Formats: sequence, C-alpha cells, structure tokens
Amino acid sequence: SSSVMNRSEHLSCPLGFGHYNAVDICILETVVIVLLTFLIIAGNLTVIFVFHCAPLLHHYTTSYFIQTMAYADLFVGVSCLVPTLSLLHYSTGVHESLTCQVFGYIISVLKSVSMACLACISVDRYLAITKPLSYNQLVTPCRLRICIILIWIYSCLIFLPSFFGWGKPGYHGDIFEWCATSWLTNAYFTGFIVCLLYAPAAFVICFTYFHIFKICRQHTKEINDRRARFPSHEVDAAGETGHSPDRRYAMVLFRITSVFYMLWLPYIIYFLLESSRVLENPTLSFLTTWLAISNSFCNCVIYSLSNSVFRLGLRRLSETICSSC
Repeated sequence: SSSVMNRSEHLSCPLGFGHYNAVDICILETVVIVLLTFLIIAGNLTVIFVFHCAPLLHHYTTSYFIQTMAYADLFVGVSCLVPTLSLLHYSTGVHESLTCQVFGYIISVLKSVSMACLACISVDRYLAITKPLSYNQLVTPCRLRICIILIWIYSCLIFLPSFFGWGKPGYHGDIFEWCATSWLTNAYFTGFIVCLLYAPAAFVICFTYFHIFKICRQHTKEINDRRARFPSHEVDAAGETGHSPDRRYAMVLFRITSVFYMLWLPYIIYFLLESSRVLENPTLSFLTTWLAISNSFCNCVIYSLSNSVFRLGLRRLSETICSSC
C-alpha cells in the first residue's frame, strides 16, 4: 500500500472520491487492471493455439478475421501491461506524455482493427448467404489477406492526427496524470472518428445481419411449407443441407458483434459527451474505458461457448497439454 500511496502522487486515480480513500481506490483500480490484463492475454493465447490445433476451423473464411481479432486483442492485453506496471512500481517521470500518447494510440488502433474485422465478417456472411454459387470466386484467401492488411493500415492512419495535437484518440480512464489533465478530447476529432469508423462499421453490421436473418427466415419458411406439402425424407435432407449451418455460424458471429457493441456503447457515448464538454466524470471515464477493454476477453469466451468445432479443438489442446505433463 505504501507503493500505491507514493504512486498516487504521480498517477491519476479515476475512481478517487476524496483524499481519505485515495489509497484504497488506487488498490481497487490496480486489481481491476491487473485481472483484466491477465484474462485478456490468457484467453486470446488460448484462442490462437486452438486455431492452430483445430484444422476444421480453417474451413471458414471468417477464421482469418477471427484470428486477426485474437491477435489484436492479445496486443491489447500486452499493451495493458503499461498501466499495470505503472501502478505496481514507482513512477520514473520520464517521457510520461509520450508514453501516454503511444499507449492511447495503440489501444485505439487495436480496437479499430477489431471493429473493422467484425464489419468484414458480417459482409463475408452476407455474401455466403446471398451469393452461395459465386462465393468461392468472390472471397479468396488472397483477397482476405489484402483486406486484413488494409484494415491495419486504415486503423493506423485514422488515429494518426492525434500525434499532431488534434484531439485525443479516445482513451479515457487515464492512469497517468498528464493524460487526465493535459491531453484533452476534441469535438471535431471525435466527430472525425465517429464518421470514418464507428458509424460506417455499425451501419454495415446492421445492414448485413438484418438481411442475413431475413433471408434465413424466408428460407426456413419455404422449408416448412415444403414439409407440409410433401412430408418426405428428401425435403428434410434438403432443409438440413440448406442455410442451416450458415445461420448457426452467423448467430455465433452475431453474438460476438452484439456483445462488442454492448460493451463499447457506454464508452462511445461518454467519449462523445466528454468531447463536447457536456460531461466530465472520472469514475464514468474509468468504468466505461475498462468495460470496453474487457471485450478483448469476452470474444474468446463467446466463441468457445458457441462453436462446437472450437470446443473440440480446445478439448484436444487440453488433452495434449495434460498428456505432456
């Protein structure tokens, strides 16, 4: 606790409610960040290893984007080691502003990659259901790799103006005092990010999943009508081999997307309010930030619970580790 008390002189404690409880709040803050850092790194390392151990997962073209998200989320966890080590050790006071800017930029880029990957996944599933005959010609491994490279380049470029003094890239819940007091958000830069990243990604996801489930619902209705008219095994077989696997897989990805936006929506709303100088609350800043960052761990949990092939790969990986031990 003495280490945390000395750190409180150099750090911003977002949950501080007064000088009397400053040490206890900083300890609570440290526990939350350390726990999230451990869970994010461990969870995404597991996802990456399972993808390498389960060849069936590579049959899905979306596995490219899922693995990209896993690597991005893993780097989020590694990046969170910066505030973790800052809270656990004494402050050196060296290049605090640069450390704060680089950390905020990296976190923003990595979450932009995740958001763009979710939008690309929805487009991929939309093409798989609406254009099943020409899907293999439209979506090739080469095009998928190019798309992933463009996602990384775009994500790096869109937050680059923050280094030239044009606002904050979106990181709140500041650990360093300089981030909280000297690096302020800018309404114009926030609008720039919303118009070029948040809004397009949300629109694409809403549009594609709306049409995906609409088509699947129509297909299910047609199958039920055929079964009512011609109750035979041929119709049942046709229904089982139709869009049912695509719909189940789309549901898995839809759950991941829904949880992503549920965890990130409070953060985006607070980001907009703070940029407009409508609301500035350190407690909300800390909670919304780390709630959004916790999504990096939630992705692997949802995927492991929803995908049977992934569970099989996880079981095989566990058996391999246990047998070697």
